[in-house]
Amino acid sequence: MIPRYTLPEMGLVWSEAHKYELWCRVETLVLEAHAAGGTVPPDVVEPVRQAPPPTPEAVAEVEATTQHDVIAFLTAWADNTAPRDAAAYVHFGMTSSDLLDTALALQLAEASDILLDKATALVATLRDHALAHRTTLRAGRTHGIHAEPDVWGHRVADLAFAMARCRDRLRRAREAVAVCKISGAVGTYSQIDPVVEQHVAAQLGLRPADVATQVVMRDGISEWANALALAATVCEAVALEVRHGQRTEVREVSESFGRGQKGSSAMPHKRNPIAAERICGLARVVRAQMVPVMEGVPLWHERDISHSSAERIALPDAATATDYLLHLTARLVDGLVVDAARMRANLEATGGLIYSSAVLLELVESGTSREDAYALVQRAAMETWEAGVPFRDTLRKHAAEAGRRLDEGRLDEVCRPERYVERLGPVFDRLKELS
Repeated sequence: MIPRYTLPEMGLVWSEAHKYELWCRVETLVLEAHAAGGTVPPDVVEPVRQAPPPTPEAVAEVEATTQHDVIAFLTAWADNTAPRDAAAYVHFGMTSSDLLDTALALQLAEASDILLDKATALVATLRDHALAHRTTLRAGRTHGIHAEPDVWGHRVADLAFAMARCRDRLRRAREAVAVCKISGAVGTYSQIDPVVEQHVAAQLGLRPADVATQVVMRDGISEWANALALAATVCEAVALEVRHGQRTEVREVSESFGRGQKGSSAMPHKRNPIAAERICGLARVVRAQMVPVMEGVPLWHERDISHSSAERIALPDAATATDYLLHLTARLVDGLVVDAARMRANLEATGGLIYSSAVLLELVESGTSREDAYALVQRAAMETWEAGVPFRDTLRKHAAEAGRRLDEGRLDEVCRPERYVERLGPVFDRLKELS
């Protein structure tokens, strides 16, 4: 991921320097377990533990010749180990994927913890915003068209619960990827005792793989990538709602606009939803990583390397972009400007058509057949659409033509927008409990 969308903490997780730190840690723990089991001399552990991780530049220099990243790492690291004979026992009984998959599990777990903190913060931001607007009336829309009265807090509550589910999904995915694999060339423990894997897993906060070939099956990593894609997509849903609400014709919500900010190089009046649009764009980047990661599940026999190149890009990019999206979405919601008066004005903009569903049911309850009531209300509504005459007026006209009398008192109650949201109390009660 480019620096523009990389936050420092997540950038560190996926840095080459940190990766080599983790590789050193895994290799040292394996060596420690071997020494405890009597497989290698006990005095080789401390010199290896004291050897500093190799620099990315040092590894790259060796890899230019070896064309193998793990061998290059081991060579660059061994050069800093004294006495040299201690380095002979590093990587003892291991295959490259023992190191790669176990260290990758640590990176995925570290990235998950960062994402879980940000997802939880976003849930809280959405929850609090929704509760603050539980009585802010607006037009509910289906197909982009006014449907029935709603409150802004209800729409945001839906997004808050969705993000909470994404957070919980990510928590489960973290468990799926937190797997240690130290079992040798085809996973048979032919050159390494299973107790080594158990020791390393315990020290790293991972669990030993239930079974592995040369690699851990990629279904868990695919679950993780999908969890990130869903979280990014819910961020996009938040942003899309803001983009719709900030349109000139709607003007119900808008992004904050700071002093000195510019909206357009050509049009000084512009205040564009740039953060929301950025969120929508980057969510596509996260979703795009699902397929290449999932295609790493079917590999040739005990392993090929086709998953490796894709994961080197897909996993850091998905994590880094999702991290940025969660951060940016929380900032967007926290600074969101809500125009309650404009929402109420828009609700009434269609001359009362938004109350048609309740009028229909009122006529049915008064003894009109549903078919006749629907036809009467629709005729009145279409006239309001086309002529701009208030809906109550067209209703009176068409009811009179049909020989039906309207109860004006009941219509007053039916056309009261608060009536439509009176039963949302339990939704907001559940929202209050959302942690």
